[in-house]
Amino acid sequence: MDIWSQLLGGFVTAGTPVNLMWAFVGCALGTAIGVLPGLGPAVTVAMLLPITGQVEPTASMIFFAGIYYGAMYGGSTTSILLNTPGETGTMVTALEGFKMAKNGRAGAALATSAIGSFVAGTVATILVTLFAPVLAEFAVKLGPPEYFCLMLLAFTTVSAVLGESTLRGMTALFLGLAMGLVGMDQISGQVRYTGGVMEFMDGIEVVLVAVGLFAVSEAMYNALYEGRSESRMNTLNKVHMTRTEWRRSWPAWLRGTAIGFPFGCIPAGGSEIPTFLSYATERKLAAPEHEKEFGTVGAIEGVAGPEAANNSAVTATLVPLLTLGIPTSVTAAILLSALQNYGIQAGPQLFQTSSTLVWALIASLYIGNVMLLVLNLPMVGLWVKLLKIPKAPLYAGILIFATVGVYGMRQSAFDLYLMLGLALAGVVMRRYDFPTAPVIVGLILGPIAEAQMRNALSIGEGHWGVFLERPMSLALLVVVALVLLTPRLLAWHRRS
Repeated sequence: MDIWSQLLGGFVTAGTPVNLMWAFVGCALGTAIGVLPGLGPAVTVAMLLPITGQVEPTASMIFFAGIYYGAMYGGSTTSILLNTPGETGTMVTALEGFKMAKNGRAGAALATSAIGSFVAGTVATILVTLFAPVLAEFAVKLGPPEYFCLMLLAFTTVSAVLGESTLRGMTALFLGLAMGLVGMDQISGQVRYTGGVMEFMDGIEVVLVAVGLFAVSEAMYNALYEGRSESRMNTLNKVHMTRTEWRRSWPAWLRGTAIGFPFGCIPAGGSEIPTFLSYATERKLAAPEHEKEFGTVGAIEGVAGPEAANNSAVTATLVPLLTLGIPTSVTAAILLSALQNYGIQAGPQLFQTSSTLVWALIASLYIGNVMLLVLNLPMVGLWVKLLKIPKAPLYAGILIFATVGVYGMRQSAFDLYLMLGLALAGVVMRRYDFPTAPVIVGLILGPIAEAQMRNALSIGEGHWGVFLERPMSLALLVVVALVLLTPRLLAWHRRS
């Protein structure tokens, strides 16, 4: 009962007019930030850090948290309507959401995204309330071998399910892995594969690649190959979900929440891995009559699951942040610095030394989720009106939008040329049925996987057996083998 009385006290603190105002402003600002590619919650919170000198700790942390998960809501809107992911965590949403929008089902895609985010955020917040110390304790026990095997699982799962051909999926993955090696080596500091180009020293920006491969290539592909055909973007049937869509969405929300939450607790690549794994899971579990919708007209499970996984993972980052002082994402790291600005040390003692702040922050997550649902659901019809814009100005707007977002990251003209080159590569890949999503997976997770592999080999004194000696990493390798072999064994069995 002690937890519930403390949570009730947190609601009393978070429910004051001033704190409610900060929560609302954070959620609204976060939603707007999520729509803009290139900005993101990390940059926004970093820019607003100076307010920690003027605002009391509880209010500012509630404000920053609102920006963080509000950005996840906003990023899904442009992913679905314009194929322009505002956040890397919403890239998977674009795969099926944009196809639904093109086929007159944008309202259902936006609705399942908003409700799924609410369900996942609420369930994840309940789990944070109940199990934060336990989960954080388990996460600390995972070492480099386990993290590397997690990355390997993400690589094989995603490449196997995205696209019709596993070979094409793997080719796209290795392209992303190659791009992830550009820049400074995380461990040795050695500069590699930059070709003498100074702009490559810091590596290739993930958002830049996502915008180039998804948004700009979409606009260019339509101009080159579909310009004379009648677009289906302007059709619309409903701005809400049917009973069948509700029935198909709710299991995906729950599965996505279950997949996303553990990943938020561990430093294994943020919300990207669980969203891709959720998408792969939904595609594997889809009923035969729904399976053909994936990659064609758009399957609602492919939106519901990843969106829930994304928001669940974001909420779960508070577990290691508050209980251990370990940030598992860039935004969480900036939230940690905000706490330090107040002289508050995150860690095991935080629940005793600053219990009022901690429980008010957790209570604000419940309040913020309701606020975001109220903000987003009534606006579904308004957002869908974007699809009534004629195709030429719509895609011209996407190009302007993408250019401003990418240029705003580093104010570099080189980034714009790189974005254009990637967009042309995206057009070629789309023309020849190469999936683009594995490129992003390789780019994001490649450097992390490499660092974890090298750390694991250091632990094992250069012996690869280190991955087989630990039960968790061995279990993950068995799952990887099953993912690769099961489809082939089933196909062989059907032929015989």
